[in-house]
Amino acid sequence: MTLGHTGGIAAILFAAVIWGTTGTAATFAPDVSAAAIGAAAMGIGGIAQALIALRGISHSRAALWDHRHLLVIGAMAVAVYPLAFYGSMRLAGVTVGTVITIGSAPLLSALIEYVFDRTRLSMRWTIGALVGLSGMVLICVAENAFHGEVVGGDSVPLGIALGLVGGLTYALYSWTARRMMLQGVRSSVAMGVTFGLGGLLLMPVLVATGGPFLASWSNAAVGIYMAAVPVFLGYLCFGYGLARVKASIATTITLIEPVIAAMLAVIIVGERLPALGWIGVALVIGCLAIITMPFELPKRSNLKQRVVTA
Repeated sequence: MTLGHTGGIAAILFAAVIWGTTGTAATFAPDVSAAAIGAAAMGIGGIAQALIALRGISHSRAALWDHRHLLVIGAMAVAVYPLAFYGSMRLAGVTVGTVITIGSAPLLSALIEYVFDRTRLSMRWTIGALVGLSGMVLICVAENAFHGEVVGGDSVPLGIALGLVGGLTYALYSWTARRMMLQGVRSSVAMGVTFGLGGLLLMPVLVATGGPFLASWSNAAVGIYMAAVPVFLGYLCFGYGLARVKASIATTITLIEPVIAAMLAVIIVGERLPALGWIGVALVIGCLAIITMPFELPKRSNLKQRVVTA
């Protein structure tokens, strides 16, 4: 595993950890709709990313025009993702909404790579993804078993459906950005222009639904935090990692996000997670170990060489 690959994994893990705070942060603005929170977070944060990368975007105009079909797909996915993701959390709960959205992304990402890139996945990735997705299922089952009729109401199926839409769009914009990077576009430029265009598409939604942000300082603080930390900082790190790690691997690493979301929901929001759910959390962490840790032992000749040179 090269230093760049390791750094890419670390950057994606950091992004996933701060993304895991979004559901809990949104609960501090209960009067703000899911659409407004999503539009503020991804809209303002996305435009900020574009402004930071503006010089690189200007210098890469010709290359970006050549990839305009990828930009259109990626920008539309960026615009849909936060609306589906935050809507899923509002309807199905922080833990279940995050689990479904992020848990479905690796499989959907792998499917996209298989269809468009004809990429074969390694056995390690397959085993890791199965372990992680098993953990996702256990967390969801645990939530339903604990909450009973509350979680089993009419809002949960819609929340799960929105989560799947969120997972698909997350996988889609990860793939389009990665595709541009592989064809020579810098990661900051690819992410900046994709999120900037997606952010512009979200501005009408923010104008139509964002009034409650101005109703109190706490609502405004939530909007500022969402845009500045999880989206702006998080996606800068994610873009750095995505330039060094395959999209399917990157989306699998971000399975740590629902673990963070579940823990914060229990500690801060007051959601309860029974023992079965914590087993699911352990499986997700195990998934990360499987796909990121170098298990190969050093060759015997290398060991001898180290002893001689020492």
